[in-house]
This record gives sequence, C-alpha cells and structure tokens, in this order.
Amino acid sequence: MTSIARRARPRLSGTNLERAADHNQRVTLHAIRVLGPLTRVELARITGLTGPAIANITKRLLQDGLIEEAGQRRGGRGQPPTALVVKRDACYSIGVNIDRDHITIVLVDFSGETLTRTTEEVDFALPDQVRALYRRSIRNMLRRADVDVAKIVGLGVAMPDDLGLVDLPGRPANYADWEQTDIAALFDEPFDLPVFVENDAAAAAMGEMQLGHGQSNNSFFYILLSSGLGGGLVIDGTYIRGADGRSGELGFMRAQGETGEQIQSLVSLSGLTRCLETAGHSLADARGRTPEASVQHCIADWTERAAHQLTVPLDAVNCLINPAVVLLGGRLPTAQLDALAARTDALMRERAPQLPAVAPVARAALSEDAPAVGAAILPFSHFLLPKPGALWKAQGSADMEMDGIDG
Repeated sequence: MTSIARRARPRLSGTNLERAADHNQRVTLHAIRVLGPLTRVELARITGLTGPAIANITKRLLQDGLIEEAGQRRGGRGQPPTALVVKRDACYSIGVNIDRDHITIVLVDFSGETLTRTTEEVDFALPDQVRALYRRSIRNMLRRADVDVAKIVGLGVAMPDDLGLVDLPGRPANYADWEQTDIAALFDEPFDLPVFVENDAAAAAMGEMQLGHGQSNNSFFYILLSSGLGGGLVIDGTYIRGADGRSGELGFMRAQGETGEQIQSLVSLSGLTRCLETAGHSLADARGRTPEASVQHCIADWTERAAHQLTVPLDAVNCLINPAVVLLGGRLPTAQLDALAARTDALMRERAPQLPAVAPVARAALSEDAPAVGAAILPFSHFLLPKPGALWKAQGSADMEMDGIDG
C-alpha cells in the first residue's frame, strides 16, 4: 500500500452566532469522536472555544452519556488532565448497502465499529428481496450484539444513483422497478426509524472522512469499485455534491480505445466478472484465499488494463481538484485492491512530469463494507454532528437537512 503523508490535524471552528450552543456542542463532540482521546485544554485549542465554554459543553455531553472519561494524562506538573472519548454504546445505527450484486446490512456503534453484519450475494436484487432480507435479519442482528432498539438513532441506505437504469451486463428488464421504489418504505418494519438515503460512493467517502484516511487528509478523491464505478469528492473536510448531486461520477467517462464504452464497463466488478467468465472462471474464484494460477493471471491482466483506464480520469481529478490523496475502495479482496492501487499509483507517477501535481493513489482504510458503514454514519451526522451550512439555515429547514458529514 502506498504510504500516505500525515497531514496536520484539522481545526474545527466554534462560533458565537445564533444557535451557537447546539453547533458548538456538535463541533466538540465531533472533535472528540475523530481525534480523541482529548483533554479539555486540547479541545479548546482545536475548536477555538474558551476554556469555560468547553467545560460546560463537556459537562453536558457527559451527562447525556455521549462521552466518557478515559483516564488521566501523566507526565506534566500539577493535577494530570483527564482525557475524553466518545461512549461507544451511547447510541447505534444501521447501515444498508444495496448494489447490483449484493445486499449488505451492518450494525455500528457510536465509534463506528461494526458489531454485526449480514450480507447476501444476489445479482440484481429487487426491492421485495431487500425488504425481506432486512425484516428477517435485523432482530437477530440486534440480539447478537445485545443492542436495545431504543438506542438506534436511525438507518442509512447507500445505493448507486440510477440503480435500475444503468445498463450493465445481466440487468433484467424489471430491475427498472427501483426507479419507482420508495426506499424508506422498504425499512418501515419491524421498527419505526428515520431513514437517510445516499449515493453509495458518497456514503463510502463520508465513512472514510469519519473513520479512515480522511482523518489525516482533509481533501481527497474516493473511488468506489463495485458492480459499477463511482467517485466521491471531499474538499477541506466537506463532501462536495455538485449542482445536481452527481459530482465524482467518473464511471460514466469514456474508456480509452475505440469501443466508446463507459469506464465502469471495464473498471468494475462487472468488468472483472466478464474477464473471468471469458477464461472459464467466476468472480467467486477470484475471491478465494488462494486463487489458482489461471485465475491469478486473469486478475493480473484485468488489473493492468483497469489501472491504465483510470489514468485519464485521474489526470482530470489531479488537474481540476488537486486532492491530497486518491483512495480506492470496494468489494475486491484487500490484496487485489492493493495491487490495483499500487499499479495505478505507479502509472500516475510516470505521468507526473506532464501534470501540475499528482496525488498518491492508495487503498482506502474502509474497503469492502465502506458504503454500508458510511450509510450508518448518516444518522449520527444528522442528529449529533456538525453539518455544512447548519448555522445559516432557518431552524425548520436545518432540521430537514440531510447533508453529508462536515469534517
């Protein structure tokens, strides 16, 4: 894996504007969540809030059971300061990733750790199949993790845009039913939970902001390799959606060559599957612990071609965005993601003399379940963490806002 230079810790800004108490509490909680354990002195320095303000906020957070004390720092003079961390069992969230080749459900605690997961490998699952898997699985997941449903703050869903419309190999005609489906209604039983829906690449990028390399890189481009190919853009700790909410869609760019295909027809699990099937293998063969030699040869050939296809969109990403790092995640085994990231990084470094700047390419910290975990972060973000523009909107519209996570 390509090493990633550690950046300066992000500075979170407090404010004295209207609704400041709520915002400052969210900012303080977010700082503890991302950078903890932290002392109150460190919190004041990071947020820019005064010592007394931090004392009052942390007192409320302790009373609300959202943070807890994690021992004292030794080594200085006088009374050692007490470090604070988020309370893992303060609350929980459910994340669901719906894609063209699988359905994954995760239960995460407030720290972002996955407690239980359920996944079903199914090609082009229809809405009724998603509903059925959720309803027969969720009670057992809560029971296995010993989690009370009263502590679930919400459910997030990550799925590709235009799920039922993009023409990928094997798509059945009735898969277009997804375009008329009320996603929240799929999860209305057995529990009444608020539901947040997000693009899968955006959710993966948001999860990486909270729990992965986004903690040390404020600006990055996330590439999600699934049955299709998506991307997510984070600038200065904020997810950038674009005017129509479709930023980062590199999968729709045209592939190099004369075929005129979209890049995602080649650089995706669908593309890898097609390569394997041509050689008489399946994707399951590639996911085994020790694939046979002919499977490894096919994977290596696809990796080389996929890396070359990624160089053109990454030229544009580097020239137009100048990210600190390009992160690659998805449902490939870790070793295969590492190989694709390393080869793409090597090719981009070869192109560096022709570009103003080139970001390293590396595997994301959250890989296989990144969209599902990122989806589970959405309810935490909405109810407990700072949101972009939260201070400038009327109370009613802010309460309805489902923006991404502000880093």
